Amino acid sequence: MLTAKQHELVCFINDRLKETGVSPSFEEMKEALDLKSKSGVHRLISALEERHFIRRLPNRARALEVLRMPDRPEKTAATEAPSGNVRTPAARPAAEPANDVVEIPLHGRIAAGLPIEAFEGSSMLAVPAALLGSGEHYALEVSGDSMVEAGILDGDYALIRRTDVARDGQIVVALIDESEATLKYFRREGSMVRLDPANRAYDPQRYAPAQVRVQGKLSGILRRYE
Repeated sequence: MLTAKQHELVCFINDRLKETGVSPSFEEMKEALDLKSKSGVHRLISALEERHFIRRLPNRARALEVLRMPDRPEKTAATEAPSGNVRTPAARPAAEPANDVVEIPLHGRIAAGLPIEAFEGSSMLAVPAALLGSGEHYALEVSGDSMVEAGILDGDYALIRRTDVARDGQIVVALIDESEATLKYFRREGSMVRLDPANRAYDPQRYAPAQVRVQGKLSGILRRYE
């Protein structure tokens, strides 16, 4: 069963697709649903995806497909006028959960291809709190295509939980020789550390353990569709 806002959004997307053949922008969805921020749209879209009402088409901006429409809600005694001239108030829809947003540091761009020089900026990025778990987080803008097979695309924001340890198979931010950072799968290979891409066009990178310092592990991805 969908909330009132989820139902309103999937109907809006479906109507716009029928009219123009193009998904509405997040700004248009925000205004149509009278939401305060686009993060609320992100949460509604994710909820509709999980319930298999819509899906995002990969590698295409603003591409949404409606898989099915919700059943039309049945009328109840609370919403119909009883006999006579007296009307009872319509039942209020369930309250939407608060669209909690937190700001985390945005530390520039990080290569998902060859390593680039690591640097830290002072800007902040607003992120839906639901995308973050416990711990301290920061964000990096992804540059490159070597992690596309893991669903990490150029221009995405990688949400990173600060940690200096990692297990084999985790996606980490690795600082190489204290000067270059990269986003890769972390693996140990004998006495070496291997950083694996998720793109068969790229080769793994091998380093001595002293050359590699883990600076965090991937917690989530934030993607703009505009």
